[in-house]
Amino acid sequence: MMQATHRGFCWRLLLLSCALWQTFSQDFGGQTQFICTSVPKDVDICAATLQNSVPGDDLKTTVMQLRETVLQQKETIINQKETIRELTSKLARCESQSGVEPGDARPGGRRKESGTKNTMGDVSRGPADTLAQLSQTLQSLKQRLENLEQFSRSNSSVQANSLKDLLQSKINDLEKQVLSRVNSIEEGKPGLRNETEQRGRVESTLTSLHQRITDLEKGQRESRPLDKFQLTFPLRTNYMYAKVKKSLPEMYALTVCMWLKSNASPGVGTPFSYAVPGQANELVLIEWGNNPMEILINDKVAKLPFLINDGKWHHICVTWTTRDGVWEAFQDGVKRGSGENLAPYHPIKPQGLLILGQEQDTYGGGFDATQAFVGDLANFHIWDKKLSVEEIYNLATCSSKAQVGNVFAWMETSLDIYGGASKWTFEACRQLN
Repeated sequence: MMQATHRGFCWRLLLLSCALWQTFSQDFGGQTQFICTSVPKDVDICAATLQNSVPGDDLKTTVMQLRETVLQQKETIINQKETIRELTSKLARCESQSGVEPGDARPGGRRKESGTKNTMGDVSRGPADTLAQLSQTLQSLKQRLENLEQFSRSNSSVQANSLKDLLQSKINDLEKQVLSRVNSIEEGKPGLRNETEQRGRVESTLTSLHQRITDLEKGQRESRPLDKFQLTFPLRTNYMYAKVKKSLPEMYALTVCMWLKSNASPGVGTPFSYAVPGQANELVLIEWGNNPMEILINDKVAKLPFLINDGKWHHICVTWTTRDGVWEAFQDGVKRGSGENLAPYHPIKPQGLLILGQEQDTYGGGFDATQAFVGDLANFHIWDKKLSVEEIYNLATCSSKAQVGNVFAWMETSLDIYGGASKWTFEACRQLN
C-alpha cells in the first residue's frame, strides 16, 4: 500500500514538473523536448527518474518553490510587455504630434515655428496671397519708376524718358496679367491648371523689370555722395539682402545706429544679423511675429521698447558694454529703455559675417522669409564704444556734428547687394533740415 501511494505521488510529481518546464519554455521562447523513457514494472519510478535521493517532503517543497518562481517570472514578463507597449504608444503619439524639428531649438535659429522652410522666394501661398504679393511688387516698382521720372525731369534726358516709357509699358502689361488671373480665380475657369506656368512667366518678367530699374538706379551713383543712399527691401523674401564686405573686430562695447522705415506686419523682420562660426546669433536685431523688437548678443535676449512700423522714418540706437551686460535703447534721439545682464562679460567675437535684411540660421545662410526685413534702411553705423546721449541726438537730428561709425560706416562701396534689394537717395535727413 505504501509503495502504491509513493508511486502515485511520483507520477504526479513528474507530471507537474513537465507542466512547469513547458510553461517556463513558452514564456522565455525556448525550444524544449520531452523524452519518454520506459521503466521496468518492479522499479521505483522516483528512483529511476531522480539521480539523487530526495526525501518526499523536501522534494515537494522544492517543486512548489520552483513553481512559485516560474509564476513570478511570468507575471514580471507580462508587466514588462505591458510597459513596453505603453511606452511605444506614447512615443508614437509624440512623433505624430511634434511639428518642430530637433534643430529648431538650436543656438543658430531664433524661435522657429513648425513648417517647411522656404528656400527660394516667398512663403508658400494660395492664389489670393500670390495675387496680393504680385500687387505689392507692382506697387514697389511703380514707386521706383516715379523716382526715375523725377530724375528724368530734373535732367531732361531723352534716353531716360524713353526707358521710363518702356518700363511703364511693362508694368501695364503685368497689371493686365494679374487682372486676368483675378478673373480666372473668381470665375473658376479651367485655366487655373496652368497657374504654375503663368506664375513662372510673371515672376520672370518681374525679375527682368527689377534688373532694368536697378541698372538705371546704378547709373545715377555719380549724381549723389556715396553715403547718401538707402536700401529698400520691398518684399518679405529670403533672397533680398546686403552683405557687408568687412568683418567686425572683437568688441567689449558697441553702439549700433540706423534709420528705418517700415509698415510691415506682423513684425518688421531683421534689419541686421551678425554671425560667427559656431554662433549664428552673435549680434542680431529682430522684430518677428507679434514679439517686440529684440537685440540678441550670443543668443541672450533683451526686449527693446521700439515702435517703428508706422511707415515713417525713425532713428534707432542701441548701446551695450560687456561689463554687467548694460544696454540702452534710443528712438529718435530719446532714451526709451535700459537694462543689464545682456551677455555680461562676453565680447563680440571677430571674423564673422554681417548681413542686412536677413536673419542667419547658419553662418552666412539659412535665411527664412518669415524673418526677413521689409522696408527701408539707411545710415547704418557701428562703433566699438558707447556713444553719449548728445552724440546719439546729433545722429537722430542729422546734425553736422554727427559722427560716422569707426567699425562700420555707411558707404555704398562697403556693401554687396543681392536679390533685387534697391538703392535710392536717402530722404529722411533732407526732410529734417
